[in-house]
Formats: sequence, structure tokens, C-alpha cells
Amino acid sequence: MSVACCIPILECVYCLACARWVWKKFLYTAGRESENWGLAAASEFEPVPRLCRYILSVYEEDIRNPIWAPPGGYGVNPDWIILKKTHIDTGGRVTPYMIYLDHYNAEIVVAIRGLTLAKESDFLVLFDNKLGQTKFDGGYVHNGLLKAAQWVFEGDSEILRELLERYPDYRLTFGGHSLGAGVVTMLTILAIKNLEKLGNIERKRVRCYAIAPARCISLNLAVRYADVINSIVLQDDFLPRTTVALEDVFKSIFCFPCLLCIMCLKDTCTVEEKMLQDPRRLYAPGRLYHIIVRKPFSLGKISPTVRTAVPVDGQFERIVFSRNMTSDHGILWILQESRRALDALLEKEHIMDIPAEQRMERQASIAKEHREEHRAALQRAVALDVPQAYSPSYGTFHEIEEGENSHRTGVSFESFDKRKSWDELAGRLFEMDGSARAVLRNS
Repeated sequence: MSVACCIPILECVYCLACARWVWKKFLYTAGRESENWGLAAASEFEPVPRLCRYILSVYEEDIRNPIWAPPGGYGVNPDWIILKKTHIDTGGRVTPYMIYLDHYNAEIVVAIRGLTLAKESDFLVLFDNKLGQTKFDGGYVHNGLLKAAQWVFEGDSEILRELLERYPDYRLTFGGHSLGAGVVTMLTILAIKNLEKLGNIERKRVRCYAIAPARCISLNLAVRYADVINSIVLQDDFLPRTTVALEDVFKSIFCFPCLLCIMCLKDTCTVEEKMLQDPRRLYAPGRLYHIIVRKPFSLGKISPTVRTAVPVDGQFERIVFSRNMTSDHGILWILQESRRALDALLEKEHIMDIPAEQRMERQASIAKEHREEHRAALQRAVALDVPQAYSPSYGTFHEIEEGENSHRTGVSFESFDKRKSWDELAGRLFEMDGSARAVLRNS
């Protein structure tokens, strides 16, 4: 009798616990993870809307006669396009991209567009993730994105080297959206590791802007390359928060709510320390810029704010249940909101009225703050026992510190292994097992 009475009580407790968990999940809003981050400055956020337009221009077949140009156009001079490749040109190895010489902003830009739903080859790149199996530069990366980046670098590094030598004051900037964001992340790491193929340029001349990126590199790489790689996330975007294999996401697309619940349950029941110490867990790359355009449970928009940090723990680990979680991933929407955010930053700082000398001082101050924050993030990673937060393949820390003493971090950076040759890297990168070869033969 007493046993029978206990059963409903246990069921009620279980149901209440589940209801509480679901309620907390639906109350979890974007902005909580970045509420303690610092505010971004207009000068550091300025490239984002511009790179969104460049990426969008890759979708046009004829940039001189654009079909889908947003208000204000793309801001692309067709005569400055050095190279533009379509799906046919790439053979499906990577999404279409272009190399653009931006004389206005003294940049050599490599812009890579996102996934095309009608192209099977894009899905093959995405599904070739071998999550947690591909080791690279002392960490773990998305296998398909790494191979796509290697193909681009191998084919166009000579063109980039010639441009960098011809324009020694120009910066090399990589920009990509979604799938393209993952490719430019890998491309940036390849460029940093093989600077001799780009004419031995300085590390500080390389920048990457990964817009709405997938989680594609392990935490140690995400922190170590935060001085050159920047990720831009709009409010509730689901992709930078998706911790499961992307192949499983698309296989379960017809039961997406069920998949999200399983993901949230898994992440909730996983201890944070265990997640941080898992060397195979992938993250959004580099320094994060979080664009906030809505308040929780409000229908209208607010004046946008942009918060930025190099996070180690609490790095977009929770899916946000929102009607905007998929729309916030769209490149057009990101362009619109990033432009609004930049206008708000410019208005707040009255940057147009600041004398040139003070503006340069402010930019130098921001660069110094970023270096200090990067150093603090590296120290935090070591304190949390993140595997290989410092790696011999990282290179000299002096490249970031610009002459400052690296002994402040308490870690020595003076002895490093020699880099492996490019041929060796390319050979390892394209090693595939029998099943992978069969997939390629069938495709």
C-alpha cells in the first residue's frame, strides 16, 4: 500500500523537475552570456558591415549588373576584383569566393559566401566534419572546413603573396559567413602557420572576420588565435551555439525541436569543467562580438549594442529558444543590424568630431586593451586546465605582445618545434580512409 502511494509522488517530483528545467530553458535569453563583456568601439566594429556587403556580392553572377543588391549597394568596385570563383571553378571543394583589392581601406580581402541549399557539394564539405578526430596545430578542427581552406590557400597563396608585396601597407583580411566563416577561420590559421608563403608578412597584418560561424575549432585554438580571428554573432543565432555534429542537425531537420531539446538536456547535464577540459569539443573561433538588438520578451527593437570579449568559459554554450534563432543567422539580417549597430556606435562616440590625432590614440589604446585581454584569456585557459592552451606550434608570443616580455604570463615561449613542411601538411590533410574515398567516388 505504501509503495503504491509513493509511485505518484515520484512521478510528480519528476514532472515538476522536468517542467522547471524547460521553464528555465525558455527563460534563458541571448545577452546573458555577454552581459559582463565590454562594449565594442566603432573603430574595431567598422569592418563588419562592409565585409557583409563584400560577402553578399559573391552571390552575384555579374557584379556590374547586380540583381539582389541591398539598399546602398555592395560598395564593390568591379575593377578591383582580382579573382572570383564559382562552384564550377572550385569543383565543389569550397563555396564561391572572391579576392578583392580594397584601395579605400587598404585591404586585400578574401570573401567567402555561405552554404547553398541547392548544392550537394556544400553539404559534403559540411558533413565531412569527423568531429573530434581531426587534429591540427595542437588542437582539433572541423575536417571538411580545413580541407576546403587548404584547397583555397594552395591555389591562391601565390596571388596573395604578389598582392601583399605590391602593397606593403595593406592588410590581408579574410571574411566569410556561416560555412564560409568556418573556411576563413581555417584559412587564417593556415596563413599564420605559413607566413613564408605570403612573403613573410607580419602576423598583425592578417585579420579574419567570421560572421555567424559554426563551432569549428577547439578551445585552445579559439583562444590562441583571438588576436587575429573575430567572430560576429547576432543575438539568438543558433549555429555558433550548436554543439552537436552539424551532420546530425541536418539529418534531424524534420524533428528540429526534438534535437534542440536533446542538445539542451545534454549540455545542461554536462559539468562545465568537463566541457572545458574536453580537447575535442569545438567552439566559435577567436574574439567574439555579440550584437544585441532586442530585449527579452519584447516585440520591438532597441538601440543596438555590441559587446566583445575573448571568452574562455561560458562561450555560447546554451541554445536560446527564440523565434529569431534562425533568422538571426541570415547574412542580409546581419548586414542590416550590424549597420544599425555601427551607426549607434558612431553617434555615441561622436567619432566624426574627434581630431585625427586623438582618433589614432584611441585606436592604439583599443589595440593595447585587446592585447591585455588576450593575455588574460590565455592565462585563464591555463588556470582552467584547458588542454594545450599553450602549444609549441603557436609561434612566438612576442608577435602579439609587440616587444613586451612574455615571462609575465608565467609560461615560457622560447623553445618551439620546427614547422612541418607544406607538402607534409597537405599530404596529411588529404589522407582519407576507404569510406571517405567511396563517398567521393559516388559523388
